[in-house]
Amino acid sequence: MRAQIGLDELGIDPGVAGFFTRPDYADVLARLRAEAPVFAYTPGSWTVARYDDVRAVSRDPETFCSGQGVLMLDPVRDGATLPGSILHMDPPVHAEWRKVASRWFTPRAVAQLSERVHARTVEVLDRVEPGSEVDFVDAVAAPIPVLVIAELLGVGDADEQDFRRWSDACIEGAEDDTDHEAEGLEKMAAVGELMAFLGEHVSARRAEPGDDLLSLLVTAEVEGRALTDDEVVMYCLSILVAGNETTRHLLSGAAAALYEHPDQRALLRRDADAMDGAVEECLRWVTPIQLFCRTATTDARIGDVDIPAGDRVVLLYASANRDEAAFGDDADRFDVTRPPNPAHLAFGFGEHLCLGASLARLEGRIVLRQLLDRFGAYEVTGEPTWGRSTLVRGMASLPVLLG
Repeated sequence: MRAQIGLDELGIDPGVAGFFTRPDYADVLARLRAEAPVFAYTPGSWTVARYDDVRAVSRDPETFCSGQGVLMLDPVRDGATLPGSILHMDPPVHAEWRKVASRWFTPRAVAQLSERVHARTVEVLDRVEPGSEVDFVDAVAAPIPVLVIAELLGVGDADEQDFRRWSDACIEGAEDDTDHEAEGLEKMAAVGELMAFLGEHVSARRAEPGDDLLSLLVTAEVEGRALTDDEVVMYCLSILVAGNETTRHLLSGAAAALYEHPDQRALLRRDADAMDGAVEECLRWVTPIQLFCRTATTDARIGDVDIPAGDRVVLLYASANRDEAAFGDDADRFDVTRPPNPAHLAFGFGEHLCLGASLARLEGRIVLRQLLDRFGAYEVTGEPTWGRSTLVRGMASLPVLLG
């Protein structure tokens, strides 16, 4: 087994909000891959940094389960139950619950949403005055996925800003304990508002189902029974947060990456057919969801490291997506023409591959195409600010001049 890097030397702790946005983050991940690919950063908790190891753990839910918590600060680890949260389910139960909504998110089904996504994109971009300086997150990256996912759920009457605030509160609840008490209470209140809002719509759909995703959930059966109201709300909450956060940070990260690499932006402006590959490279490059956790159900081994039963392993998707062993010596180069194999792990892998991956890809293609067609000479005019989270790495703001 390789000699481990001293914890004091690198200060590795993915449970601390801000770890993802430290200036030397990429260097830390590179050193982990090279020197300690499976690293005990605290007793009983291990980071997994290499592509092949992350895939191996992800494809073995019997040995590395999700049911004991997938977040750094997961209420399930403290004994809470989250009925309807498919993130916390293991086979065979997970497959049955996932199947409830999966037909809405197949590549074929999502392709039929193209016109609706395009319409929402045009609606948002039409609000922007050409030549104006805006916060790209507020003006473009945040509202588009909110509008799309709200329309799919059938709750389009929700206020755009409320939906973003609610979603942010759900994600930020996965931060460390450095928040002020008042901020924590605000987040709890926002999550409560979201659950109450969804609960009202669940009741309405039970009385009068429609043709939206929420209606599908209230009329579905799993394990031979209908879903409870709480289960439907949690299912919807999972879809809302995942569909909003991942796409928002993909869009803002992609806009920044294309600005920082003008040759790649110029290529995309010339060649519309390159967009599919560009979205995949943006996903690899940005990796909005930085990690998920698994728990060893038995004594196990990852690489050449023994993992005792009950220990937690933290799958570092961002590190796996920059692994030279998988993506070659140019893994740290942004290249929109990069071959599609091996596939990146921005959506995870295995049983818990992101349900909304096809929708996020569609939104990425449409929004980036519209952005380049309308505002192809846009400029980033200042430094971004970064959100604080132990789950996602995303910009809270990105000043741009849309010319």
